[in-house]
Amino acid sequence: MKTPNIGISAENRQAIADQLSKILADEFVLYSRTLNFHWNIEGPDFYSVHLYLETLYQEQQVVVDTVAEKIRAIGHYVPATLKDYSQLTHLTEKTKGKNDSQSIFAELLEDHESIIVFLREEIKPIADKWKADGISDYITGLMEQHEKTAWMLRSHLK
Repeated sequence: MKTPNIGISAENRQAIADQLSKILADEFVLYSRTLNFHWNIEGPDFYSVHLYLETLYQEQQVVVDTVAEKIRAIGHYVPATLKDYSQLTHLTEKTKGKNDSQSIFAELLEDHESIIVFLREEIKPIADKWKADGISDYITGLMEQHEKTAWMLRSHLK
C-alpha cells in the first residue's frame, strides 16, 4: 500500500496505530463478552435481555470494524488474532458472576467504564502530541457512545 500523505508524520501514525490497536483489542473483547452473555443469559427476563444483548453486540461489531478501518486509513495493518487482542486489551474475558441479567449488566458496565477511562486519556495526546484531530474527534465520539451504553446498563442495575 502506498504511504498515506495525510499531514501526520510516519512516527505519529505509528504511535496512533499502536493506541488504536489497544482500543481495537478492548472493543473486540467487549464484543466477544457481549456475544457470550447473549448466548448464555438465563432467568425470568431472558427474552428481553437476550434481545437487548443482541442489539449491544451488533452495535459493538460496527465499532470493531470502524476502529480497524481507522488503523488501515493511517497506513498500518490491523492486529487480528485472539493472541494479539489478549496481549493488547485492558479487559478480561473471564466472567465473574452468574448468567443472570444483574450479573451480566454489572460486568458489561465495568467493561464500558474501563474503555471510557482509556479513551478519555487518549483524546488529548492524539490531537495535541500526534497531530491527528480527526482521529481524536472519532475517539471522543466513541467515548460518548460508550457513555450512553454505560448509562443504559447502569439503569438496569438495582
